Amino acid sequence: MATPPPLERRTDTYAGRSLDVLRAMVRDGQLQPGQRLNEVELARALGISRGPLREAIQRLASEGLLNVVPHRGAYVRTFDADELRDLYELRTALETHAVRLAARRADNEDLRDLDDLLRATEEVLESDVDTAYPGELDFHHRVVALSGNQSILRAFADANNQIQLARSRSGRQPRRARDAFKEHREVLRALAGGDAELAARLMDEHLQHSLENALSLFENTVPDSPSGLAGRLEDEEL
Repeated sequence: MATPPPLERRTDTYAGRSLDVLRAMVRDGQLQPGQRLNEVELARALGISRGPLREAIQRLASEGLLNVVPHRGAYVRTFDADELRDLYELRTALETHAVRLAARRADNEDLRDLDDLLRATEEVLESDVDTAYPGELDFHHRVVALSGNQSILRAFADANNQIQLARSRSGRQPRRARDAFKEHREVLRALAGGDAELAARLMDEHLQHSLENALSLFENTVPDSPSGLAGRLEDEEL
């Protein structure tokens, strides 16, 4: 099978690359949840005019990363616990089906690539007991890509970007990283055995554990905010 496509919807145009940069700034917490986007400063930082910037903002709003409030501007989306659960339910539906397809379609080279990824991950985890899981999303992305279904892959990317944004202020637990690694190993064993239903069940259990951990961190660090509007609609600038 061919090398999986990149997780994000990238384009080769300059405007497209600017969209990728803005998406990453939002998703990774450089622009904080609830923060109002300063179009003048962002356009200058990205080296584009405000027209393409506004197109990028509308695109990210359609992906669920921004809220555009009439006469107020665009704000980085905030999430409450129910919305986080909804996103994990969507991700679980996508990934359990994807892993079933992957169990039928992945070849030996694909499985070796996944094994190499997990071996490299294990080395990092063993060398640093306090690290979060390096490349966790890479494993999930590769499994979804092995389904061969581009529609699932695009939906997964959008849902996962929203989850990353929702969790950008709550951090990670090193203990969970090791448990997640073991669960990934079990999924890979099921894939190698061609057992589609076992792989799907293990992926479902893994994502349920991930949700429980995410909610524990989320509810202890991020106050609930109104659905649909950025939680703090202040005129905050970059």
